[in-house]
Amino acid sequence: MHPAIREYNKAQAPKDREICRLLAMVIDHNLPEAESKIWHAHPVWFLDGNPVVGYSKLKDSVRLLFWSGRSFQEEGLKAEGTFKAAEARYTAASQVNPGKLRRWLAEARDIQWDYRNIVRRKGRLVRIK
Repeated sequence: MHPAIREYNKAQAPKDREICRLLAMVIDHNLPEAESKIWHAHPVWFLDGNPVVGYSKLKDSVRLLFWSGRSFQEEGLKAEGTFKAAEARYTAASQVNPGKLRRWLAEARDIQWDYRNIVRRKGRLVRIK
């Protein structure tokens, strides 16, 4: 696990720390080729420079975000924002379904919209995978 992500997780309240630690462990294990870092103050994993998954502590939950999640076939994510992102929110580690998370991560590898170049394309997303 990236040291900065480990520190982010440690800074959370015990219940949220457990959620964050579980998410990071499953993501790292299933996307070993991804670059992980703190980006805009939250843990994010990138494939070829494109953000694919991350999580953040909200007031009442931990939000798991997939940048291309609206295009996934596996159910359980809710639309977030105005682009292609989708999320799941957790208030306890027991709510995280590792099997479902692995399937979302497999889709995140195969289904990607090009967020890396969204500014250059003036807000227009192009599917790259």
